[in-house]
Amino acid sequence: MPLRPRLHAVSPALIALILASATLPATASAAGEQPGRIPAVKLYDTPDHRVAFVKGTVATLRKMPAREFWLSDSVEAWEQDVHPAPRRQYVVTLQGELEFQVSDGSTFRLAPGTVLLAEDTGGAGHRWKMLPGSRPWVRMYLPMAGEDDGFEPSR
Repeated sequence: MPLRPRLHAVSPALIALILASATLPATASAAGEQPGRIPAVKLYDTPDHRVAFVKGTVATLRKMPAREFWLSDSVEAWEQDVHPAPRRQYVVTLQGELEFQVSDGSTFRLAPGTVLLAEDTGGAGHRWKMLPGSRPWVRMYLPMAGEDDGFEPSR
């Protein structure tokens, strides 16, 4: 059973500041990025109870409802096995590079500068692994408090 991290109250403005500061260096130099948007990947449940992902963006400086967040630099054993997201949440990688895999075997890489929207709460789940040579994974979890996640799929 995973330990429950200590939770903190947080204002939407603080979340926007953290997201912008954590990802700005990575997105400012990326060619072809949309101004005012941060790269994002969304995990979601499919109608056949599998998990898929779609790449897109989330808006910078957009206020989104949030009540709490926590930081983590540890990894529990269950987190590396196939698992669904425990809740709809943003996962902001501050350090480390990972490869995520979904039900059909498709993969994507996650690194600082890309926000993960983990919304696969009822399907088969996803798995991930650290990339060789990566620094340990340090991340911030922000449970989604509203239905609108602010995600816009890539065209």
